[in-house]
Parts: sequence; structure tokens; C-alpha cells
Amino acid sequence: MTVPVRRALLSVSDKTGLIEFACALRELGVEIISTGGTAKALQDAGVSVVPIEQVTGHPEMLDGRVKTLHPAIHAGILYRRDLAGHREAMRQSAYEPVDLVCVNLYPFADTVRSGGGVQDCIENIDIGGPALIRSAAKNHEHVVVLVDPADYPRVIGEMKQSGGCVGLELRRKLAAKAFAQTAEYDSMIATWMRDALAGANDLPESISFGAKLIYHCRYGENP
Repeated sequence: MTVPVRRALLSVSDKTGLIEFACALRELGVEIISTGGTAKALQDAGVSVVPIEQVTGHPEMLDGRVKTLHPAIHAGILYRRDLAGHREAMRQSAYEPVDLVCVNLYPFADTVRSGGGVQDCIENIDIGGPALIRSAAKNHEHVVVLVDPADYPRVIGEMKQSGGCVGLELRRKLAAKAFAQTAEYDSMIATWMRDALAGANDLPESISFGAKLIYHCRYGENP
């Protein structure tokens, strides 16, 4: 199912390419809703944005720990446009769909590597971000999910060529990338919790880790 992108949620820690991406979305007629620092960065750049609290009806609370964890946000993301029951539930709740979710996460790994204290590390464990990413990736048949600024130009290019739509093939690739990122993120947190806080000396019951591609090996090469 191809759904035009009419409404996007942007909430990013890494603001690389954010302004250019947001401006391109606005030129395509997309409404942007956003949170905290992301909304401020967009407003400072002159980009029209709807603050998240106008959508949820509640201000951010607990020092920003609760911003997007609200049915008005997650129903809009998880809503299946092809189900009559979903359409009726959205109508009764007066919630609007969210067609694109652009999120990257609090820099937990950077905080640990820089020698951050326990409380700093804990505060950089993102909760709402992974929830947004996973909701959008789960519903990728109807929603575009972006976790990497390198993918912004491709999405904008496809929208320009397809009347504001992003094809299913690209949405699937972006969803797979999104789940890979949240899995790696949780793995880093679990490892830090085990090593830094739990004081476990025995081998854990399970081990998970993430690795990043550095370069492509030549055919037959086995370094």
C-alpha cells in the first residue's frame, strides 16, 4: 500500500541534515510535528513546526523523560489505513495519522566512551525514541521510518518523483535498518548494565553485540 506522506514526526539527537530535510518536507506540503530541542532548531531556522504538546495536549514532563509516549502519537503511527476498525477508532479518538517518523537516539555509546558517570549514562538511555522507531518500523506498510541522516536525500528524491509517496521496497529497507539500530542500541545498554552496574563476574546467560561495516572485502579475501 502506498500512502502519501502528509504528516511527519521529527525528533533527533543528531541534527545532521535536519534543516535541509525539514525544508524539503515543507516544500512538499508535509506538516511537521516535533519535540523539544528538535522543534527549537527547526523554529530557529524558520521552519514551520507543530510542537508535540499541541498534538498530545500535555507538556513534556519529568525533565523530558515523557514527551512522545502518548496515544495521540503512537496511534497515529501504528494506524493501519487498510482496516475499517482502525479508521473508525482514529475517527472516534480524533487522532491524525503520522506518515513519516524521523528519529535518532540519545548518544548513549558516546556518553559511555567519554567516561560519563552512571547518572549521565542512565539519562542517555533513550525510551521514547526506540518506541517511536519500533512503532513506525512495525507499520512500515503505511509509515516511513528514518534513523540515519544519510537516507534523507533518497526519501526526498522518491517523494518528489512519486507525488509525495515512498515505495514499499524502500520502506522495507528502512524498517530493517531501524530494527537493526534499536537492537544494537539495546545490546550496548545491556552490556553496560551488566559490566558497570550488575558487577557480574560469571558468563551471562546470553550475549548480544553489534558491529559496523568498515569496508567491503575483495572477492575471496579473508583478512
